Amino acid sequence: MTADELMTRPDVEALLGLSRASIYRLMRGGHLPEPIRIGLRAVRWRRSEIEAYLAGCPRATGLAA
Repeated sequence: MTADELMTRPDVEALLGLSRASIYRLMRGGHLPEPIRIGLRAVRWRRSEIEAYLAGCPRATGLAA
């Protein structure tokens, strides 16, 4: 696996632990990187961009807000 590996939506879902709808909601909100179009009906995400998104997520502290 390389940092520039291209990931399918199911790969991104599995890595993030999110549903398809949640992934597209985060993209619309500008929080998750947009995919790369590789065909008429095919898109992929760069693993490095998804991992950077994860690195920027705050850690859970266990404290209620």
